[in-house]
Amino acid sequence: MTSLSSLSDSHFVLFGLPGQFAVDADALDRAYRTVQAQVHPDRFAAAGEAQKRVAMQWATRANEAYQTLRDPLRRAKYMLHLRGIDVGAENNTAMEPAFLMQQMEWREAIEDAVGAKNVDALDALMSELRDDERARLAKLAALIDSGSNQAAAEAVRQLMFIERVASEIDAQIERLEG
Repeated sequence: MTSLSSLSDSHFVLFGLPGQFAVDADALDRAYRTVQAQVHPDRFAAAGEAQKRVAMQWATRANEAYQTLRDPLRRAKYMLHLRGIDVGAENNTAMEPAFLMQQMEWREAIEDAVGAKNVDALDALMSELRDDERARLAKLAALIDSGSNQAAAEAVRQLMFIERVASEIDAQIERLEG
């Protein structure tokens, strides 16, 4: 584990990746496997308790870093956190009026589809939501890479809301099909 520097290094440093929003998924996978090979607790089966604990900490850290960097929304929140920006999703619900209107339209569409027991309408809404999400993720990447942290934080909050709506749609589809 000598080539690994510090447990407090950023996830990007841990995997030797540039600290930008766009992550090369293959490079991330390779770097993760390399780190895991170095720190996997099985390699330290014959080591002392202290070494086993350190190996476990590194393995846990690598897993957490990998999961964070793989997911665009988690990656964005993490990058903002590194910049000292709290997304504040729990207590900052202020959003632009157009997005608030969009939220209401999605909620009404879900209610209408559920009321009509229309799974196809829910599937179509999910497809619309995923298209919107892809467009917003592209904008988020530009905001983060340009250092527009507050706008990026709002974009993250909007994407978190979209994730909640998507989960709700999934739950309603399961309920109607089950």
